[in-house]
Amino acid sequence: MTPTLFGRWQTRLLLLFTVGLLISLPFTIGLVGSPPGNVYFWILSYVATFGLGWDILYDQIQKYRWDRDWPAIYQLFAGIWEFIFIICAVKIFGFLPIPIAKEELLLFWVFFHYITVWLAVFLASQSIMRILFVRWRFRGGEWL
Repeated sequence: MTPTLFGRWQTRLLLLFTVGLLISLPFTIGLVGSPPGNVYFWILSYVATFGLGWDILYDQIQKYRWDRDWPAIYQLFAGIWEFIFIICAVKIFGFLPIPIAKEELLLFWVFFHYITVWLAVFLASQSIMRILFVRWRFRGGEWL
């Protein structure tokens, strides 16, 4: 079944605040990445917050497709677009308040963190969600 807007929101928040937090933890404590700190949690929260808005757009685009489906390649394009938006907002324009100077935030580590979280969330949505929440797909992506 095609995900509903409410289902998209539930799935995004569930995966980002479980899988995304687990992946961000090594970056935050300094095992991976530079500099260590809670900046990675801030970026994760921005991805979640802005993602709720992006999902409204994605839901509208999905309604124009003949099968009303959202293939995995679209998820890849959405992930690339969301990364570009977050990088522009944080690193280039400095619109988002992050408790670290944007000069100290290395683009490579932000990219590596984002890609790692995105891949983990994508794989979890394609595998773990279907195992743990058997009826998740048949409820339009809603798991509550």
